Amino acid sequence: MTLSSVPIEIARTAPSIPSGAIRFGKRHPLVLVGAGLLMLLIILAVAAPLYAGDPAEMDPFKRLQSPSAALWFGSDNLGRDVFARTIFGARISLLVGLLSAACAAMGGLLIGVLAGYVRPFDNVAMRIMDGLMSIPTILLAIALISLTGPGIATLIVAIAIPETPAVARLVRSVVLSVRERPYVEAAVCGGARLPKVLWRHILPSTIPALMVQSATVCASAVLTEAGLSFLGVGVPPEIPSWGNMISSSRLFLAIAPLTIFAPGICLAVTVLAVNLLGDGLRDMFDPRSKRRR
Repeated sequence: MTLSSVPIEIARTAPSIPSGAIRFGKRHPLVLVGAGLLMLLIILAVAAPLYAGDPAEMDPFKRLQSPSAALWFGSDNLGRDVFARTIFGARISLLVGLLSAACAAMGGLLIGVLAGYVRPFDNVAMRIMDGLMSIPTILLAIALISLTGPGIATLIVAIAIPETPAVARLVRSVVLSVRERPYVEAAVCGGARLPKVLWRHILPSTIPALMVQSATVCASAVLTEAGLSFLGVGVPPEIPSWGNMISSSRLFLAIAPLTIFAPGICLAVTVLAVNLLGDGLRDMFDPRSKRRR
């Protein structure tokens, strides 16, 4: 074999990017479908000002109109464009869902790692988590919002706090199993300090379970936001949200069904995409499914 033929042989044996993506899609179709749907929703929400109209513009002469070329989903009882409000409502739902999941994941990761490795902290932290888990998420969120007032930031915190205990308990269970492994005991016996042990040996083992649980929290947060907005304690009425769109249009279901069906279908598709992504991540990180393949 000559030197000039080496790059050709490497190019023949190296897998191409499309073939690698196809193999990944065949092995983990749920991840591909869920991530694709979620990415499409994010792109549509971010680019909403480029193709959707003003969601707050009201026209009394266009109240409850049927779908047309100018109004794709028709108009609501105040003459607002339902399509524009649905697209801009995706921004709120995705923002609240993703940020709530991120806050719950970070808080649960911190509490779970410390509770699983530091025994004195475990008893106190887990009893607090048990107390939070005994309160329904909607009721705890309503209580927090009533104390601080409505707002997107308040809504994110009010949803993240009730979701944190489930993440903390999951991370704690992973840490309890990892801390007894030989490489962790060897690091401790070798004189490694606690922050180094946690960062290099404990934390990486919690990431797969944390990613799967974060997807579940995100889907739950999107539904919780819609429920709170439907009840009138979530996003303020002047901000378009799928929950307050359904709430304000429920009396006009027979006249203008798309005012409810449009945000409702988008809400269902969003939750479905996140759940598919979470199920796919669970299968991807599950060693038993790898052995079956």
